[in-house]
Amino acid sequence: MKLYQSNASPNSRRIRVYLAEKGISMPIVPVDLGAREQFSDAYAAINPRRVVPTLVLDDGSAIGEVPVIIRYLEDIHPAPPLLGSTPKKRAEIAMWERRVEQEGFASVMEAVRNAAPRLANRAIAGPYDYAQIPDLVERSKQRLLNFYADTDARLADVPFVAGDEFSIADITAIVTVDFATKAAGLAIPDKHTALKRWYESVSARASMAA
Repeated sequence: MKLYQSNASPNSRRIRVYLAEKGISMPIVPVDLGAREQFSDAYAAINPRRVVPTLVLDDGSAIGEVPVIIRYLEDIHPAPPLLGSTPKKRAEIAMWERRVEQEGFASVMEAVRNAAPRLANRAIAGPYDYAQIPDLVERSKQRLLNFYADTDARLADVPFVAGDEFSIADITAIVTVDFATKAAGLAIPDKHTALKRWYESVSARASMAA
């Protein structure tokens, strides 16, 4: 297997951190987003959606979409479990992961892609051009602030996003926070002490350097 990814891509980072947590190693193939390498014929043949990351299997078949890549890797490398080890835990982790992705990660992505001059006409990732909608930026930032507040309330009762164990939901959440801080200038507000406690704890994990 090999992973096509970009260090500039938050979605790629989700996979890199996951691989580090699992102790999985594989060849990494860089895709230069700044040079628009994702739109090359060679990469489009691997992933017609022209986005990263993409996992290419030993037989040459390709898997895209972060949750699906992780699902595949978890099936072939079940330990340590990051998607849950029982039906109940798998459901809980999947629920929180979806909430983080939709309410947090997607909000940052929407804010950044509708504001950055370099992404004019690229407001949505993929093979098609879409004009930016500036009015979405402030709404997206408010959605992120609401996500921070909701996650802070959640973490006042549990050590990790999905409960009492570190999971893929924590990986997506910390990538969301770092992405929001760096690309949108929206760090965790000081008043969210539980969220900041969680962030400091998770940031100390060795996998976060991936």
